[in-house]
Amino acid sequence: MTQRPYHIETMISAKAIAARIEELAREIRKSYRDTDKLVVIGLLRGSFVFIADLVRELDMNVEVDFLETSSYGNAMQSSREVRILKDIRGQIEGRDVLVVEDIVDTGHTLAAVLKLLAARNPRRLETIALLDKPTRREVDLKATWTGFEIPDAFVVGYGIDYAQANRNLPYIGSVVFDGEAPA
Repeated sequence: MTQRPYHIETMISAKAIAARIEELAREIRKSYRDTDKLVVIGLLRGSFVFIADLVRELDMNVEVDFLETSSYGNAMQSSREVRILKDIRGQIEGRDVLVVEDIVDTGHTLAAVLKLLAARNPRRLETIALLDKPTRREVDLKATWTGFEIPDAFVVGYGIDYAQANRNLPYIGSVVFDGEAPA
């Protein structure tokens, strides 16, 4: 795939992300105050930075696991076909589970993951998404907690990529293709 030339404009600063994660962690600790251990399941690959920062702020007993899905490949739009590439290793039956997603766009990926995990009978199954694009939603769902609601722009950084590039940016940036106006 040949990529068009682009640049990245900062949408959400690293400082704003860190502050919001602190707020979200307080809300999650309060919501799960009666649990002995929270199973935090990150959706790879985009959530890896978010989950690392989030669990460090939780200040409670957590177990971390990962599930890898694919619906984008190297494309900029979801194929709407969600494939499970790596399943979780642990058991979640009767346990409190928090699914960590980088971005909820059409909602197909998160809906498929929730269906898969709900069939394993967790005691409680909640979700947190760093970013939410409600204008793109095709599935009726909303994360329990959301970091930031964003417009319909293609974003990178803080674990989120474009064709496996830009995951290492400490902020969320909007991809602007050269010659086009930013979203």
